[in-house]
Amino acid sequence: MEVGGRRKSMWDSLPVVDLKSITSARGDDILSPPRRSRTTIDKLPDKVLLKIFSYLSHREIIANVRVCKKWRTLAYNTNLWSTVSLRPECNGLYVNSIEALLYLISARFGASLRYLEMPMDLITHPVLHELTARCPNLTNLLLDFSSAMQLHDFNDMQAFPTKLRTMCICLSEVIFMEGFMRKIYNFINGLEVLHLVGTYEKADEEEEEIYEVINIHKLKSATPNLKVVNLYGINFVDDSHIEAFSSNCIQLECMAVNFCSKVNGSSLKILLSRCKKLKCLLMQQCSLQNDHVMAAEWEKSSVQELDVTATDISSDCLIDLLTRVPAIRWLSAGQLDSFTDSVLKAWTERGNLKSLIALDLELCDNLTEEGLYKFLARYGQNLRGLVLSGIPHCTDSLCSNVMPALKNIRILRMGLSENLAYRMMGKIHVDGLLDNIATYGQNMERLEISWDPDSLRFSDKSQKAIDTMRVRCLRLKCLVLADGKYYEIVKANFERADRTTVVRTSTNCCVSIVYLLTHYKDLIFN
Repeated sequence: MEVGGRRKSMWDSLPVVDLKSITSARGDDILSPPRRSRTTIDKLPDKVLLKIFSYLSHREIIANVRVCKKWRTLAYNTNLWSTVSLRPECNGLYVNSIEALLYLISARFGASLRYLEMPMDLITHPVLHELTARCPNLTNLLLDFSSAMQLHDFNDMQAFPTKLRTMCICLSEVIFMEGFMRKIYNFINGLEVLHLVGTYEKADEEEEEIYEVINIHKLKSATPNLKVVNLYGINFVDDSHIEAFSSNCIQLECMAVNFCSKVNGSSLKILLSRCKKLKCLLMQQCSLQNDHVMAAEWEKSSVQELDVTATDISSDCLIDLLTRVPAIRWLSAGQLDSFTDSVLKAWTERGNLKSLIALDLELCDNLTEEGLYKFLARYGQNLRGLVLSGIPHCTDSLCSNVMPALKNIRILRMGLSENLAYRMMGKIHVDGLLDNIATYGQNMERLEISWDPDSLRFSDKSQKAIDTMRVRCLRLKCLVLADGKYYEIVKANFERADRTTVVRTSTNCCVSIVYLLTHYKDLIFN
């Protein structure tokens, strides 16, 4: 039907609606855009807020107490206080009095506390009594006596945490610990991990009188269930102390005596014969003697992880050792002039390398490019960690040639530091190197390219190589470079992709194969 020369449609029969009348009745304008609802952090459930708070340091959590009553209640939740450090010099909380600490233990720590670090001035018998009564699930305890000049009086101490699995004691140079240790011997027989940390890093060059500030021979009798023993940088520790632990700790799986310069290896034969479960033996920078090392019955042991870095053992001793270990899994043999191509060849021909997943040859500068290539081409496919830094013959060409064999590599470190740059055979073309790593190293998690800026060569098209590696190596957590123009280019590239924590400088970061140790988490201290 047509009306006024126009066909009438079904819409013509509908009544006319006055939009203004509707809006005036509702009190708003339906034609205006909808208002945005106000969303704040307080809208989140308490469970989510607690999760967010858990990523904050305790100093920040305490600062949040002043925001509002709700945040104050959340900050006092004991679940946020399961891991606590009271050492301000190590980014921990500063507690100014024993009374304040006693209040914290009762009001905030409670049953949730599992890990605690305490400085010397807070280690008193009332504090230890309160921890025993209020914190039944405390399993990890660090007691720092390193700066002590005098101990508190522990004559009245009658209680000590009994569920400890891990205990770390930072020793003083001059304070004798026996008065305190006698009081806790009856409470620590459940320990599985023990750290005794010495004063190696504080030692003066001049020879001074050495005191045996803790009686290890008595301590080993009170800890029969130890699985991991770490004696780090203790100037009085010798082979008699290693022998003492081996006589009572038959469950021992890991023994670390790094930077204990008096250890010469005379206890190795007894240690390996008594501790049949010993799999990890770390002896970095010890004074090992060839005769003692060769006298040990390595072929009858269960040792799979070995560190002989910066020792003075000979090439013959190395060959004897490496060809007799039944199935080595992890080896750190850096800073050894005696590690040569002949050692690699003998190890390849007579050793068992089927289980080898980690190898550190840092600063073994007597190795040649040919010897390294033959070894890595044959065994590289099983490697998860490899350190070749400080070797002049290890260049970008060698790394590019062996990368197809390193398809499962997760940790890789190579390059020469600035003070060794004069030994370089040529320049490093880093674009091609990164492209090769991106192609074959898609499982890479930690990478260090420590050549100094003057040795690196890169083009205007470097961004493409960096993009390729960033896109393909999605598991990369850490990329370490020396300070310079190339470092700034790579860092900016990753930051634009919101991966701000990946690129780091060699000034404050170093890639290591220690992450592949079986007891890596148990060996972390301080």
